[in-house]
Amino acid sequence: MTTIAEIAAEVGQLLTARRQTIAVAESSAGGLVSAALLAVPGASAYFLGGAVVYTAAARRALLAIGEAEMAGLRPSTEPYAAMLARTVRDRFGSSWGIAETGAAGPTGNRYGDPAGHSCIALCGPRDLTAIIATGSTDRAANMDVFALALLRLLADGLASEPAHDGQP
Repeated sequence: MTTIAEIAAEVGQLLTARRQTIAVAESSAGGLVSAALLAVPGASAYFLGGAVVYTAAARRALLAIGEAEMAGLRPSTEPYAAMLARTVRDRFGSSWGIAETGAAGPTGNRYGDPAGHSCIALCGPRDLTAIIATGSTDRAANMDVFALALLRLLADGLASEPAHDGQP
């Protein structure tokens, strides 16, 4: 089984080789994705920054997403995750933006999603989204699953995109 550290090292190598950059917006993963990417030696070549967007206050303060931008959107959905990924990419001027939003547990979130539910998104030369459903109430295990899934989505996007240098 691939670990978070292994996939972070893989995507770090790909981003470095392509001279591309990443910015991260996390919610229920709580910073695990950023930590994994930053644990790779040489991360300063590709990691521009990240935000743990756990609340509406954090969303406003860190990504400048207010009521107008949220009109018609509900957190913990694929469109919301895509907006987070696009916004973090644009705010940091990175090649890629990735985002995660969900309910780690042990209970569901206030939007009606059960524990173990997450939506993840990739924005860049290729855009992807996915829904994760673990069926588990184990908060720490779900956070690990969400972080691993988001890094895998990034790896998939990098693998399917022809190599080119710099910004999209």
